[in-house]
Amino acid sequence: MPKIKTGKDCCGCTACASICPKDAIQMMPDSMGFKFPKIDMSKCVECGQCERVCAFNDEYKTPDNYKTPIPYGVRQKDEEELMKSRSGGAFPAFANFILDKGGVIYGVGYKDHFVVSHRRIDNSVDLDELRGSKYVQSDLDGIFRQVKSDLVSGKWVLFSGTGCQTSGLSSYIPDKLKEKLVLVDIVCHGVPGPNLWRDYLEYVEKRAGRKVEEVDFRNKKIYGWKAHHESFRFAKSTTTTTYTYLFYQHIMLRESCENCQFTNLRRTGDLTIADFWGWDKTDKDFNKDDKGASLVLVNTPKGMDLFNSVKAKFDIIEPKIEDCMQTHLMKPTVQNAKRDVFIKDYERKGFEYIMKKYGNVGWRYVIKSLSGKVLRRMKRVMGF
Repeated sequence: MPKIKTGKDCCGCTACASICPKDAIQMMPDSMGFKFPKIDMSKCVECGQCERVCAFNDEYKTPDNYKTPIPYGVRQKDEEELMKSRSGGAFPAFANFILDKGGVIYGVGYKDHFVVSHRRIDNSVDLDELRGSKYVQSDLDGIFRQVKSDLVSGKWVLFSGTGCQTSGLSSYIPDKLKEKLVLVDIVCHGVPGPNLWRDYLEYVEKRAGRKVEEVDFRNKKIYGWKAHHESFRFAKSTTTTTYTYLFYQHIMLRESCENCQFTNLRRTGDLTIADFWGWDKTDKDFNKDDKGASLVLVNTPKGMDLFNSVKAKFDIIEPKIEDCMQTHLMKPTVQNAKRDVFIKDYERKGFEYIMKKYGNVGWRYVIKSLSGKVLRRMKRVMGF
């Protein structure tokens, strides 16, 4: 069994459960919905495969990587494609190329009622669900084995996920099956707990008195690319920022996110994609309309082949790597010091309580906001 002393030692990638020949390991959720491996010792034969496959450490393998990634800023030339995507539309361009080869795509979509999970899709219509950011740790149960089955059958597979997910999959898939596997990792801020998202969705529906029909974690069409407002569509749309407000406090992220091994330039994907913060250092006009820009890091020859195959779809700039170094390419997110208290409050008193205590609703937030305004005004008056 992988050595998990604390929650910081496990990212929940499912590689250990996937490789177990006796199905002795199940991924079980904690109070936040984060899944951890639990072993049934009556089934375990102590083969050690689960320990060997674990890639959540600084010894993860990237044998095909260039010494330094080759960076590009990209935007889809097709404005409809650009506006359907969260950033510059890089992911759907790569995905559609693989689909046109008869391949399949694994990315983050939904199951049931907006439960964030990895999905397998084999057509461009279903690809729309995989677009855009989802600020929740995705459910990977059964996915790694499904990817392996597709590769065994000779299909091209593109898998997109966080650095820990792509590293876990790469460790699980035998080298002899990787010829048609394309890994796309995303630059990750950290992943919130699935149960918090579930409870927030229920809260929004309770206030509206009806079921949510569509979710957008970052509504670019209304607010532009820089803004971050989650939106929900009922009979008509509504937007909020409560979930976003909690997310950026770093108070509801998985514990292992603070111990992330992958916040550096030794990427776990053939390609890395991200919002391109800093595009204006290379070209001040590239994204002046605020419709979105993607950073693409090409990490391997396989990644370069794919990039070259689709680059005609993009407007492209070629930045220096030092102008691409956003925070999570350099260091992990630091957890909020109140995280443990936050979790206890959530376990004991529920989501509405923690939303009012830590979020941007209720009297505490009003007092905090007013205090901040008064302090800023005093500083201006006194010349601080």
